[in-house]
Amino acid sequence: MKRNPFQRPDLKSLFKPLLLGGFVVAVLSLLLDLHGAVKARNHGEVCQEIVQSKAALSREQLARLLTVPERDPKSKVQGILKAPYCKLPKLEVRAGVNAEREAYPLEFDPQTWLVILYEGNEYAGYRFSFR
Repeated sequence: MKRNPFQRPDLKSLFKPLLLGGFVVAVLSLLLDLHGAVKARNHGEVCQEIVQSKAALSREQLARLLTVPERDPKSKVQGILKAPYCKLPKLEVRAGVNAEREAYPLEFDPQTWLVILYEGNEYAGYRFSFR
């Protein structure tokens, strides 16, 4: 069936390619932004002091750490994890409270570090850092 040149184009047939193109652009920009965010976040995490150059965190140690509630004594966490690979610069997470951070590379993925946060003599939490 021939289309009349004076007939309006079907909007549905025009909308699908535009929607798909917009989706592809959005996904690509998100991926590029996430890559930049990870690089920027890790940029300031340079070891101040190497404590144990051969330190690596095993799956078992990681599993045991995940059972420790926040605000438990620092010594309890250090008993599970042993000496860290390094100490990161202190930072102020809450107003007037300096927090210490220690980094442990994962034995099964050395490019991923577990960063432990302490406030005074209390365990304040953890996060993963991707190198």
